[in-house]
Amino acid sequence: MAQAAEKTKRGKARDTAPDKDLLLRAYHDMLLIRRFEEKAGQLYGMGLIGGFCHLYIGQEAVVVGMQLATGEGDQVITSYRDHGHMLATGMDPRGVMAELTGRAGGYSHGKGGSMHMFSKKTHFFGGHGIVGAQVSLGTGLAFSNWYRGNDRVSLTYFGEGASNQGQVYESFNLAALMKLPVVFVIENNKYGMGTSVDRASASRDLSKNGAPWGITGVQVDGMDVLAVKAAAEIAVAACRAGKGPYLLEMKTYRYRGHSMSDPARYRTREEVQMMRTQHDCIEGARHALEGLGVDETVFKQIDDEVKARVQEAADFAQASPEPDPAELYTDVLVEG
Repeated sequence: MAQAAEKTKRGKARDTAPDKDLLLRAYHDMLLIRRFEEKAGQLYGMGLIGGFCHLYIGQEAVVVGMQLATGEGDQVITSYRDHGHMLATGMDPRGVMAELTGRAGGYSHGKGGSMHMFSKKTHFFGGHGIVGAQVSLGTGLAFSNWYRGNDRVSLTYFGEGASNQGQVYESFNLAALMKLPVVFVIENNKYGMGTSVDRASASRDLSKNGAPWGITGVQVDGMDVLAVKAAAEIAVAACRAGKGPYLLEMKTYRYRGHSMSDPARYRTREEVQMMRTQHDCIEGARHALEGLGVDETVFKQIDDEVKARVQEAADFAQASPEPDPAELYTDVLVEG
């Protein structure tokens, strides 16, 4: 397994040609997230989305690749950059967009907004606004799986900006001590808000951050959806086999600012353009599919279908009513 993991670290874990149907599915899912986020940005600019809004544009391969390695009942929990995770787990774009716009048709009935949506059906346990707090919760999900004796795995996402939070290391300790089935996924997009990871972290290889607790860690090209899938399969299998937690550092990149209010002046246009033109995950998947014989008509069909779904989501959101004032008193107390 160590040898296989090392191959994944170098981005060479695939010994056979990629499965065309699987890669088409990944291409579709990444494009859906990209177009959804672009539409969300437009609606924010129109004043239809209020509050905070953190777009996932550029990082789509991470969550899509991870989901390709999961099974029924596996759980996902993440931070505030969460729309991509919602869509990848199978949540309805209409409900997600309606929640972003604060409408009654949203997943939290218009009360949660961008950072606080949940779906019991798809085992999505939310985006969370407090930096790093979801790591402890994700470890708790893994504890519940261990306690119940099932073979479910908790995928717990956080950014490089959260990687030095105290609760992260407390979670590492408990997960390693009890051999909990949790895959810690660091989405290292290089910038925590406006601060480069090189200025904020003494660790130059975040995949080694779990080493003091004996947690296996691997760096992965997070702009390559198949490299992500390959690494995820190894990590998830290790967790299911009772070998304890696993740490994946996804080397990825966000094209937009930290949030919609961030002009991102802390990096050069040349840097962003280089990532877009040389490392874009969707274009990379498209080139691979072209090499497998997929022609332009297929890509156009996928693009048209995705655009239609996103527009339907936007229309649904804008047509959905505002929450009834009585909603202020719902979902605030759970009877024991």
